[in-house]
Amino acid sequence: MNTVLSRANSLFAFSLSVMAALTFGCFITTAFKDRSVPVDIHVSKVMIKNVDDFTGPRERSDLGFVTFDISADLQPIFDWNVKELFLYMSAEYSTKSNALNQVVLWDKIILRGDKTKLNLRDIKSKYFFFDDGNGLRANKNITLTLSWNVVPNAGILPLVEGSGHKSIAFPETYETAKTY
Repeated sequence: MNTVLSRANSLFAFSLSVMAALTFGCFITTAFKDRSVPVDIHVSKVMIKNVDDFTGPRERSDLGFVTFDISADLQPIFDWNVKELFLYMSAEYSTKSNALNQVVLWDKIILRGDKTKLNLRDIKSKYFFFDDGNGLRANKNITLTLSWNVVPNAGILPLVEGSGHKSIAFPETYETAKTY
């Protein structure tokens, strides 16, 4: 008849099927939840320099510096199926050579149980804000956006954009000081 191994295999396969169905049921309870919250972004300082770009051809490129404040209450995003949030501030702009440029300026990971009310002041860019040319100088339409990836316990990894953007303009002259 049936050996012990075949019975154990049947029991194991049935257990995996039940666990997969339960995991899908858990995922579907939060799959259609709106994870967008209002975000307030305030820019306190914008500066631009023209520096040597050592990553490509020996040309000078624009390097932007942005100091900003972020206020947001991320508590409504967290539920039983959220393990962590990966927040990042990005800048989008267009130049003569590229219709769309996207640069990540700053990021932060917020784990479940961490403080979810963001009230960050005078945050400087964590990553370099390089343009591949001179497209930042006198650019009047640079949009800062706070977005996040929701890392769930079970399910898909949604990419959510906050419901608050900030448009800034870069100055027409380059900064010559050594400090930021």
